[in-house]
Amino acid sequence: MSGVTLMYGGSKSSDEVGHGNEKKKRPLPFECIVLDKPEEIKNPFSGEKVMLEPDAVAVYDSIKGAEYLADPNNGDDPKWETVRKGIAWFQKHFPKEYFILLD
Repeated sequence: MSGVTLMYGGSKSSDEVGHGNEKKKRPLPFECIVLDKPEEIKNPFSGEKVMLEPDAVAVYDSIKGAEYLADPNNGDDPKWETVRKGIAWFQKHFPKEYFILLD
């Protein structure tokens, strides 16, 4: 798939998360487009579903897109770095959802 480039736009940090005075920004692992509403995401292998916050949907979609476009025979393909950064972000911020969707 040479000549195909992943394009990311949008913000480098997600919307404020938390409740009351505890709201803080959750930094994104890379630039990606974050929409407004949570979405239900289904694991294509197990069929298990989870609701993800908008920033998690954006990171999940970026991971899956990078997996699809990355050269499976080249571990140095820059798209694999997107996958690695996204997975590490999921493990930190959404561990339960990580195990359901990405593990």
